[in-house]
Amino acid sequence: MKNPGAAENQRLVALLEDALGREMRLWKVPVFKNSCIQGTDITPFQLQDVILWLGEMCRLFNFCQETFALGGCVLNRLLATVKAPPKYLKCVAFTSLILSAKINEEDEVIGSVKGLVVQSGCNFSTAEILRMERIILDKLNWDLYTATPIDFIHIFHALLISGHPHLLSVGAHSQKRPCLQAALWTRQVQHCMACHQLSQFKGSTLALAIITLELERLTPDWFSVFTDLLKKAQIQSTEFIHCKEMVDEYLTSLEFSLPANAVYIFDSTKMTKLQDGVSWEPAGRPGLGQTRKGKGGQGEGDTDKFYDGFRCLYNEGLALEVDGDSDTKVLHEAHQNNVSPCPPLHPAVS
Repeated sequence: MKNPGAAENQRLVALLEDALGREMRLWKVPVFKNSCIQGTDITPFQLQDVILWLGEMCRLFNFCQETFALGGCVLNRLLATVKAPPKYLKCVAFTSLILSAKINEEDEVIGSVKGLVVQSGCNFSTAEILRMERIILDKLNWDLYTATPIDFIHIFHALLISGHPHLLSVGAHSQKRPCLQAALWTRQVQHCMACHQLSQFKGSTLALAIITLELERLTPDWFSVFTDLLKKAQIQSTEFIHCKEMVDEYLTSLEFSLPANAVYIFDSTKMTKLQDGVSWEPAGRPGLGQTRKGKGGQGEGDTDKFYDGFRCLYNEGLALEVDGDSDTKVLHEAHQNNVSPCPPLHPAVS
C-alpha cells in the first residue's frame, strides 16, 4: 500500500479524534449485577446469544460488518437506558440491526422490513418492528451513529500503514500469514463484542488491544509503535493493560490461528501400520451381525456391515476381535487406551 504522506496522516488523526469524541458522548453499555443486567432478568448468556445471532442475521442478509458492529452498539445503549424484559430482547436486537442497516447499507441491499422478517424466520410483525424502531429512536434521541470497535480497527490500521509502512515487510518471509490484516482483526473484534466482560470496554480500547497483540507477534519494536497509537487514542494505560490481558485470554480460547476453511493433509509418516482383516463387533450384542446375515441375502449382509460401521463411528460400545495378528493387537491396545484409530492429520502449511 502506498504511503499516504503527512497530509493523509493528519487527516487520519482528525478522523480518530472525531470518532473518540462520538464515543465519549454516546458510548454506554448495560451494567451487570447479580448475574443479570441491572434492573432486568436478562443474563449475560442471553445477551451473548442474541449478539451472536445478530452476526448470523448479518451474514444471511449480506450486510457489512460495520452494520453488525453498529447494531450491537445500539442494542447495548438501549439496554443501558431502559429496562427491557427478556421476551423482547430478540425483537430489540433485530430492530437495532435494521436501524443500523438503514444507516450503513444501500436501499437495494436492505429490501423491505417484511422481507427481512420472513428471511430471518422470526415471528415479528412489521407493526411490531416499526413500533420498536420508534421506541429506540426516542430513547436514544435519534442519535444512533456512535463510533464502533470496527471503526477504530480501520482507523488504527490506516494509521499504522501511514506512520509505520515498514511493518508491512517485517517478517515477510518468516510469518505464515500476511501482516497487519484488518480483516482478521475485524473477525476478532466481532467475537469480542459478544463477550459481556469485554463489552464493558470502549470500542477504541478493545480495537487497540487486538492490534497490539498482533504487533507483539510481529516485531520486537512493537512498544514504540503501540505507545504512539495509545497516545493518539488517549486511553488510560491501566485500563488498556487489563483489556489486553482479557482479550488475549479470550482469543486464545477461540483459536484464531487457522482460517475458517482450514485444509488438513493426511500425514502418512505418523500413521501406525495397519493390516487388513480387522473386524469390529458391537460390544454387548454378540452375533448380531451374523444373525442378520443369516436372514437375508448378500445385499442385506452388505447393509448390515454398513450399520455396524455406523455403530463403530459413533462409538456405541465397540469391541475388537483380535485374532493373534500383531498389528491388529496394536490397534486393539490403542482402542483400549482411548486412542483414535483415525489417521493423523495436520494443518496444511502455505
